Order: sequence, then C-alpha cells, then structure tokens
Amino acid sequence: MPSATLPELAPSRLPAPEKLELVFTEDTLSSLKNLQASENSGNSHILQLLKLIDAQLASAFWRDMDIQVLVRTRAWAIEQLLLFIWTTHCPHPGISLIAAGGFGRGELHPHSDIDLLILLPEAAQLKADKVEAFIRALWDAGLNPGHSVRTVSQCIEDASEDVQFVTNLMEARIIDGDRNLYQQLKTGITAAKMWPTDTFFAAKMQEQKIRHEKYFDTAFNLEPNIKKSPGGLRDLQMIKWVTQRHFNTLTLHGLLEHDFLQQDEFQRLLECRNLIWRVRYALHLLAGRAEDRLTFEYQREIADKFGYTDHDNNLAVEQFMQVYYRNALRVERMNERLLQLFREELILDQEEDSVIVLDQQFQSRQAYLEIRQADIFTRRPSALLELFLVLQQHPEIKGIRATTIRSIRNHLHLIDDNFRADAQNYSIFMQLLSQQQGIYTQLQRMNRYGVLESFIPVFGKITGRMQYDLFHVYTVDQHTLFVIRNLRRFAYGQYRQRFPHGQAVYQRIPQANILYLAAFFHDIAKGRGGDHSTLGAVDADDFCRQTGLDKSSRELVVWLVRNHLLMSITAQRRDISDEDVLNTFTHKVSNRERLDALYLLTMADIAATSPKLWNGWKDSLLWQLYRASAHRIKYAQQSRSRTGFLEDVSARVAGSNPVNELAREFWASIPDKHLQRLSANQLAWATRMIITASDNPTVVAIRPQVEKVHSEVLIYTPNYQGLFASVIQVFDQMRLNILNARVLTTHNGYGFDIFQISNTQNKCLSKKDAERLQGYLQTSLNKRQWLPQPKQKQPSKFRYFDDRPELYFEKLEEQNVTRLELACLDQPGLLAHLSALFTEHKLILEDARIATFGHRVEDSFLLRNTDNQALSQQQQNTLKQAINQLLAEWD
Repeated sequence: MPSATLPELAPSRLPAPEKLELVFTEDTLSSLKNLQASENSGNSHILQLLKLIDAQLASAFWRDMDIQVLVRTRAWAIEQLLLFIWTTHCPHPGISLIAAGGFGRGELHPHSDIDLLILLPEAAQLKADKVEAFIRALWDAGLNPGHSVRTVSQCIEDASEDVQFVTNLMEARIIDGDRNLYQQLKTGITAAKMWPTDTFFAAKMQEQKIRHEKYFDTAFNLEPNIKKSPGGLRDLQMIKWVTQRHFNTLTLHGLLEHDFLQQDEFQRLLECRNLIWRVRYALHLLAGRAEDRLTFEYQREIADKFGYTDHDNNLAVEQFMQVYYRNALRVERMNERLLQLFREELILDQEEDSVIVLDQQFQSRQAYLEIRQADIFTRRPSALLELFLVLQQHPEIKGIRATTIRSIRNHLHLIDDNFRADAQNYSIFMQLLSQQQGIYTQLQRMNRYGVLESFIPVFGKITGRMQYDLFHVYTVDQHTLFVIRNLRRFAYGQYRQRFPHGQAVYQRIPQANILYLAAFFHDIAKGRGGDHSTLGAVDADDFCRQTGLDKSSRELVVWLVRNHLLMSITAQRRDISDEDVLNTFTHKVSNRERLDALYLLTMADIAATSPKLWNGWKDSLLWQLYRASAHRIKYAQQSRSRTGFLEDVSARVAGSNPVNELAREFWASIPDKHLQRLSANQLAWATRMIITASDNPTVVAIRPQVEKVHSEVLIYTPNYQGLFASVIQVFDQMRLNILNARVLTTHNGYGFDIFQISNTQNKCLSKKDAERLQGYLQTSLNKRQWLPQPKQKQPSKFRYFDDRPELYFEKLEEQNVTRLELACLDQPGLLAHLSALFTEHKLILEDARIATFGHRVEDSFLLRNTDNQALSQQQQNTLKQAINQLLAEWD
C-alpha cells in the first residue's frame, strides 16, 4: 500500500492524521471531536470509547490500511482522551503535561506504553493526591500510563547523568500546560548544555553494542525481538536519535535534508521501518498485550494473516520470516552506514586527516578504508571482492568509510554472469579463505552488504531462510557463517574448555581453505526439497571446478558436504562401542584426512546450531568415535580380544595384585556381545562397586564425569520385567536428562545397566542430588515393580509444530536383535512411557541411544522378544500401533 505523506511533528498537540474517515466511523470521530462537550464522559464512557477506537483501528489494520496512518491515528486518538481527563482533573494550572517516548513521537501501537512526564515549577505548592487522582483516572479509563513527576531542575540533573533519559526527553513534546516550563526543559537539555553530539554519539554506540551482544550480535535468531534485536526498531531509532541530536531535527527526514541520505535510500529506510511496524502492530493485536518477541506462536499466525501460503518445501511461516530477516539485514546495513557517516562527521573530522595509500585502488583515511576513485568499481568490478581481502591484510583498519559502503551497494549490479565467469574472482575468493585472520569477519560483512549472494547466487536462496523448529536457532546463512567462525576458533585455540581437542586436530589440516569451503556449502541446499547434502554436494562441485581446485581437494570438499551429517548421526544415534558400527563408519571415511576434517566440521556444525546444543556429552561422543576410527585407520584393527580387555580391566581394579573370585565371576557372567559395549574404565568402576557391596543384591552407584559434564549411574540388581521402566521413571521425576543407556542382562539373571545423565543445566549432578537419586532408585528397585504414571502436559511451545512421528524397524542379523528408531516431538516423560510399552509387550531392551534436537527426539532402541530373538513382523506392527497411539494421546 502506498505510503501517506506525513507532516513534521510540532512540539505540541498532534494534528489530526489523514484518512481518519477511513479508520473511524462517523460516530466515533464525532465522539472524539466533541469529547469536551459531552455530558456523559466519565471514565467508563472513555473506556468504552477506547475499546471502540482500538477495534476500529484493528479492523483497518487487517484491511491493510497504511501502517503509518494507523500508528499516528492511535496516538492522536489517545491524546484526545488524555486531554479530556487532564482538563477534568488538572492538578494545578502552572504545570505541564509532557508526552515522551513513542507517544512523544506521535507513534502508538495497540499496546504501546503511554509515557507521560508531569513537569512541575520549582516551588510548586501541589498536593500529591491531585496528581494521584489524575493518574488513577487514566488507569480507570484503560490508558495504563507510564509516568513520572519531576521539576525542570530534577529532569536536567538526571538527564546529565543518563543518556537514556536525555534521549527520552529529546522526543518529549508538550500536550498541555505551561509552555514556558516546557521550553526551560528543552533549553536545558540541548547539546550546548549537556551531552554534546560526539559524546552523545559515543554513548549511544556503546548502548547499541551492549544491546546487540545480548542477542549474539545477529538479527537472525529463531524468535527475534523485533524491537531490540539487531536489525530491529531500535536500530532505526538509533539513527533518528543521533540525527536529532546533531541536526536538531524531529524526524528521519532530516537525513535527507542534510544530504546524509539519497531519496531512494530514504524511501528504503521508511519501507524497512513500516514492515517492522506492521509486524509489531500484528503482534500486539494477536497477543492482546505489548509484545515484541516474534515467537513461534505468532510467526505462524502473522504469516497466515498476511496472506502467505504453504508451498512445496517452503512453509508459509518460513516465507514470512525470510521477508522479515531480509528486512532486518537491510536495517543493519543502513544502521552501519549511517552511523559510520556520523562517526566521520562528528569525530573523525575533529582529528587530523591522515591518509595511507594501500594500493592503486584503496587507501586508509583515519584508519577507515575508502576507494581512491569514485569509479573504481565500474572500471574494475573485481575490486568489489578485493576490498575485503585488503581489510584482511590490514587488521589495523577499523572499518569502511560510509561513502565506500554506499558505493558497494550502488555497484552490486556489476556482479553479474560475466563477473561470475571470471576466474580471477574465484581466485580472490579462495585467497579470502586462505588468510591468517579476518575470514569470518569479512564473510559476515560481505553477507551484510549483499556481496555474497550476488557472487554465489545459491547462497542468496538461504539468506534469511529460517528452519521452523527448536533445533536450529539461526537462519541458514547465519548458521553457515557461525560454522566458519567456530572453525576459526579451533585455529586460534579459543574456547578450549568447550572444544578441548579442536586446535590439536585443526593443526593436522593441510589446507584450511578446503575445510572452510566445505563449511560454506554444507547447508547451501536447505529448503529446496530432496536431500540437502546431496544437492549441496553438486553445488560445491560446480563451484570448486570454477575455482580451479585440484581433483583431490575438490573431491574432499564434495565428500565433506555430502557426508557432513555422518559423524553426528553415528555418534549420537548409534552404539559406537559396537564393532560393526565402528567398522561401517571407518569404511565410509576411509582415510585420516577425511576423518580430521569431518570431526572439525561436525563439532563446528553442532555448536553453530544453537548456543545450548554443544556440551561435554556430545564432545565425548565425537572424540570417542574420532579416536576409535583413527586407531582403526592406522592399524586396521577390527576387534579387541576378551582376554586382553579383561587384563586391562583387572589392572585398573587391582593394580598388580590378582583380582578376587567375585570379580571373575561377575566378568564371566557378561556375554561377549555385551562386554564389547563397555569401556575398560566403566567395567572397572562397576566391578569395584559390586565387590564393595557384595552383601547387597541391589547395587546403585553414581559418579560424576566432570570433564564430560554428565554423571554415570550404575544399576546392578536381579532382573525383572519393568526394571528399565522403574529406573527411567525415577530419572523423569527428578527432571534429569538421559543421554545414553547401556542395558545388559548377565548369564545369572542380573540386570546390569549404565546410564549417562545430566541435570536441567546440562551438567553433572551435585553431591546432594546424587545422594537423593541413589536413595530414590534403591527404594524403587526394592519394590521390584513398575507403576504407570499419568502423562504430563505437552509444553505449549511444541503445539506450533506439525512434526509427525517416524518409526523405523531394522533387523540386525548378526546380533539377532531389532533396532527401533523413533523420531517425534519431545514430550515430558516420553522415555518412561516408551519403556512401559516395552514392558507391557514383554520386550527386552538391550540398548538405548537418546538424542534431543530442539523440539524433536531421535531415539534408537535395540529390542528382543522373550524368546531372545529379533521381533517378528507381527510384534513390530503391534508395537508401532501402540507407540502411535501413545503419541496421539499427547496431541
């Protein structure tokens, strides 16, 4: 819808907006305009009128009325109601009623705060009860104000110490009362009196930096805050505040008047703001309150309300969010360029002009890069890539001059098919990936300026593309760049506590740029339908051929993209102590170069998916798989002998002394197939615990694994139907996360189980919690029965996902067991209820792999029937039906 032409706001009462007759009915307009003369204008009447106003504004919004008109209209209408209450309850003729914040700007969304300042003269003889009566009347009328009562001197004193408060006062305007008092305030807070423009600018920049860090310095969070996140409303308001402080203008139009923006840039800025305003208006209406978090709940509703529809491989909500994220990216670009322009005018112009010529194309002016000739990109389009290479090679340069940023944007059209066919440009890009520093920083900058999607069009398809789940908390393009950032952290040896083996393995990589290239393409085909790994491998192969990479390097990149999920799936969903699993994985990897690169890419990928996803447990799984595979590749080892393994365990238990007979009897009771699934450390620990408690038929032991941030739980007790379910139920009652389960049955009929668990903070249990757990387990196991528990309520945030459960059965011939793989929405107590089903169907659980990915679980179970055989087809069908029924009861 075309934008309305809006007047400058004078520092006084708001003028009536345009198109009021299209928003309000004639009766509503008449009521507003004649409010003062109304004989029935008590608080209840105003409350009803407010509800009518908001209902008609909402109706106009959903009819796609110009959002500028709506936010200005609501501010005007609220002011009419406010004025009536003020004149009715006016506490004192010598004071001023001041609008601040969004109300001061004349911009109100349905549930925006109505910020008021009651400004008092210095010696006012004012009774507090009169002010309280006025404020109470506002609340009774449903206006819910945010207010403060101050004298001019109090305002000036507070403003001189608080940049946020002075910013609020800058936007203040008088609604009614003593205009001289208001003028004293405005005069007292000018840049000549406090917060000169350069100081104000520096303080606001620091304020923005802190705000951005709170949201991980990205606009592309899963549930963005459309007001405070990077690329949100605050970034636009930041531009306005600095403009107002420097030029003493009241609106963004001042940027145009002072040649800080061109007309098309100004129009884009308004378009970006208006889109955020539309989303915010919809959020307020749907939430019924002031809400700035674009959560899953509202993403789907707004996408539907705005007319988006599902397409193949592209949900309506994903289309809507991609529009939002692309808008946020444009806001980030404008924010950066305009604030850089202010920096140059406010700060750098006060310093001595220092220019360092870097080459024929670029120079550094006061530590900011700029082009040496205005037509450089026209004469040499490759300079659009070379600029970022220069920034890498000169880390002393702080950024890019605003005029150069504008020139980049204005010349993006030069990155066309001819540009993309030029081998020199691919050479420059590979040089970018080969530098010792600045790789992530410059790729992030190239993405922000639109260079990446222009040069590599397939990257443009994932720019701003979300994945509608709780697993991926960033858009695909931001996730991709974060993967590369993690790889750079391995190179620098940063975050060693989180990635203890990253740097050591990274140092084995002969060509790091090959690894970065694989990371860049690993998710490039997300959202296209089909297997994104396979499709992405094709894109990677095409790009590598254009770069002129040698055959072995190209094949490594393609293999990594095609198999980038291999190690993650194997470590988290398979039993990596199983010889067959290890041999299959090692065969696919085949050599150490692939293993090293895949290990690093997998770590970087998982850690870049969500700040909370990577933990010590996943680190230990991947490292265990990496070490075992590296050993097999080096020595071609296929399996370990029982005798050699038990000799290792014996040394750990008794040192050079012989172990006692009880230990040997325990080991003899463990079948070979189970023994191979235990580490020597685990069996030695279990042996010590069982020997120590030889008089007790039930052994429960817990030990912390601090480095791996989880705890291990040992259960050794006479087996009974429902043993596993009993243990899981206790874990569930204590809200513990189950990471892995080793469920074994000995020859003498004992259940021998080892669990890896963590608390709700994904850490090992405290000593107190471990003692509590041990007591609960002992009590439960002594009862030797499992009592079913009622289902807990599904978390509300899961309601917005349509994931259907996926069940898959596979018979493992050599082990004569059935593997059940289940992927479904995570539910409270799910594992406890699944274990109960296994008990009810008289199935024996031998192993469980538990993996949670956001809102989904992907669990794997090894099952046998009571005949010690793999499940028959009939048993599979019966179990599948029972599981589907169980999951349906949560819907």
